[in-house]
Amino acid sequence: MARPPAADDHRRVLVTSPDGLRLAVHDLGGDGPPLLLSHATGFNGHVFAPLAAALSDRFHCWAMDHRGHGSSERPTTDVGDWERFTADVLAVCEALGLEQAMGFGHSMGGTALLMAEQERPRTFAGLVVFEPIAFPHEAARADGPSMMVVGARRRRAVFASRQEAYDNYASKPPLDALTPEALRAYVDHGFLDRPDGSVELACQPEQEASIFEGGARQDAFAHLGEVPCPVLVMAGTPDENPPGMLTPAIAGALADGRLHVFPGLTHFGPMQDPGAVAREVVAFADEVLPRR
Repeated sequence: MARPPAADDHRRVLVTSPDGLRLAVHDLGGDGPPLLLSHATGFNGHVFAPLAAALSDRFHCWAMDHRGHGSSERPTTDVGDWERFTADVLAVCEALGLEQAMGFGHSMGGTALLMAEQERPRTFAGLVVFEPIAFPHEAARADGPSMMVVGARRRRAVFASRQEAYDNYASKPPLDALTPEALRAYVDHGFLDRPDGSVELACQPEQEASIFEGGARQDAFAHLGEVPCPVLVMAGTPDENPPGMLTPAIAGALADGRLHVFPGLTHFGPMQDPGAVAREVVAFADEVLPRR
């Protein structure tokens, strides 16, 4: 049976989800009010370590591993139900005593934060979401599986070692866009050790595909106007990037939405240029969460 990697230098808290899964939440340090970091499908909380370092003078950063990712337990049912991610975010906030905290989410992780704020208004004082997956229904409907679903099911799941995985990802798009530190964190904490010494993805290809399929079924976009807190929607260069192309519509549908575009960044912007992203997070927080 595959098992998580050895414990890291950060403090880890285990939170029980409403349906009984153990969720890992990592204390990435820093001084100031709490900031909850919520990662994209297939990633893990540790990929935000460079971003947390850039935010350490402003926030105390906590990064959760969503169910079936990183060090959190794998679900056996309802794998693609995005309401479960919502419930997990709220469980983490409750367990950590986060009230009116800031949240930062990437892709699916951003949608989970938005849905949590829809479900329990004023959980967050403000949210920053980088290219959240919140498609209007007409944009989400398609005949047959999407390229994301097909690609996930074809993804290589097993490598001889973490170093082999790192070298593979660093040599080609799209993960070669990540900083070396973020890519190392993705590999170190996104794989499980196998008895034969090889490693396998914590988020298995079939689970990743199911999450992508679930993303087309959730209706977060229809309820964006119910998100009461201010939200900064971030995007990389929108050309040929469907999540980025939809960010103006997402920002416009929010009750208090703003949009910031980073020319030259991809969908993986938070791990590609964490310093630039952190500066905009701080500027937004200084508006909605003034220093005491």
